[in-house]
Amino acid sequence: MITTADQALLRRAIGLATRAVTLGDAPFGSLLAGPDGTVLAEDHNTVRRDNDITAHPELKLARWAARELDPATAARTTMYTSCQPCGMCAGALVRSGLGRVVYALATEQLVELHPAAGDWPVVAQDGPDLFEEARAPIDAYYA
Repeated sequence: MITTADQALLRRAIGLATRAVTLGDAPFGSLLAGPDGTVLAEDHNTVRRDNDITAHPELKLARWAARELDPATAARTTMYTSCQPCGMCAGALVRSGLGRVVYALATEQLVELHPAAGDWPVVAQDGPDLFEEARAPIDAYYA
């Protein structure tokens, strides 16, 4: 359930997205709020500026959280983001241990507003293969 306090922080994330556009960056902004609602970190998309396809604010903040927050605090931390995290960012959010994500715009809504946002090709994948060879470094690491 999204509260009025959540909406205030969502508006701040939307403000970060708006600021990103004025700086020539893509229109996405995110922030992390601690258990008491205090903003811990915030960022916006810098994919173009940094020439880095991973420079999404959600991913940058997930890395920050994993590095800077202990697991118990991370689990009580909420990310507020102007748009629903993409698959890359969603995976990082799971690994970061954050407890909650609140977003303003769903992916379907983004694609409806800007169809090219959903125009990603499918990358062919083949496998699995060479199980015994591939398991050796895994077994060695986890031994």
